[in-house]
Amino acid sequence: MPVYTYTGVNRAGAKVSGERSATTKSELQNALRREQINVSKVSEKGKEFSIPSFGGGKVKSKELAVFTRQFSVMIDAGLPLVQCLEILAQQQENKTFQKILTGVRSSVEGGATLSSSMRQYEKVFDPLYYNMVEAGETGGILDTILQRLSTYIEKNVKLKRAVTSAMIYPAAVMGIAAGVIALLLWKVVPIFVTLFAGLGAALPLPTRIVIGLSNFVGSIYGFLVVVFVVGGAFALKMWYGTPQGKLAIDSALLKIPIIGMLLRKIAVARFTRTLGTLISSGVPILEGLDITAKTSGNAVVERAIQKTRKAVEAGRSLVDPLKETEVFPGMVTQMIAVGEQTGAMDAMLQKIADFYEDEVDAAVKDLLTLMEPVMIMFLGIVVGGIVISMYLPLFSLIGKLATGGG
Repeated sequence: MPVYTYTGVNRAGAKVSGERSATTKSELQNALRREQINVSKVSEKGKEFSIPSFGGGKVKSKELAVFTRQFSVMIDAGLPLVQCLEILAQQQENKTFQKILTGVRSSVEGGATLSSSMRQYEKVFDPLYYNMVEAGETGGILDTILQRLSTYIEKNVKLKRAVTSAMIYPAAVMGIAAGVIALLLWKVVPIFVTLFAGLGAALPLPTRIVIGLSNFVGSIYGFLVVVFVVGGAFALKMWYGTPQGKLAIDSALLKIPIIGMLLRKIAVARFTRTLGTLISSGVPILEGLDITAKTSGNAVVERAIQKTRKAVEAGRSLVDPLKETEVFPGMVTQMIAVGEQTGAMDAMLQKIADFYEDEVDAAVKDLLTLMEPVMIMFLGIVVGGIVISMYLPLFSLIGKLATGGG
């Protein structure tokens, strides 16, 4: 009988560790749970494997999608589960993901189910992933479930890419603009100030305003403003990490013109795609709603889905509670109602997701098309305004010299 080493925390909160003999790793884990020990690590003696530190590496959604697609093909071809995991682990270039897959393989080899083995690594295999795998194992359709999962992750990656492209361009332009303006005010304008002082030129109002801004940027107050902005951004990020802050900020974002509509479409696409994938995989509706809420990515949408879940749990249909939340568009609730009546809820949810993903793509393209000339105009006005304001006194002096010379 193999010997396992374990570490964990007991009921009193004290760290415990030791060695025990057991037929399988899962048998030992169950025994320790009965003793009210929260296990953090179990490994066969001589084949120790530590849960990796995620700070040193990260598994990208694209890597997870490729792994899931390859895994589904191997399972469909009839390869044993342990062999599939071993091959895929060896092929992984990401060392963190390679260690995780090795850990999953060791756990499965020790007698645990695939879903419970993946559950140990929730930072990579989220609740949606391992619940769908569990449904596939129970129903004997693991290859089909993995195909659905890979399709879901690929579409989710595409959605994230669309959002990222919408945010990167304006952020990059604003960052460059801020850097150029700061450089002009900090280094270039003081040279003109020295020149104007030597010439004794009368300064027009725009020039005096720019010189005042330059003096402010070069003083201690300018540094304090930078510190205040950085501190405010950090505090806002910390507040967003709290339930109240996340709800308040997400609510405000949904009310911003154009951006709010885009975020709402993204939330609807994610909700319908996730719930449709879970239902089609055999996950119960209540559990599906709970998982969908946790993976929604928006506190307002999450709260609306949880309210809907409670109403469904109380015996109501899915449509009426969704309407009452006033978060989802009327077209979405109408199509879900048709899906409920026809018994094709999963197919209808997938169609809604396809529609809204196309809407997001179109909205992102329109937003980028609109923002490009606005950004160029903004840069031209601000940078050009600073340059012209510095040359106005020189134009005045040249005019006076020309008149004096005449």
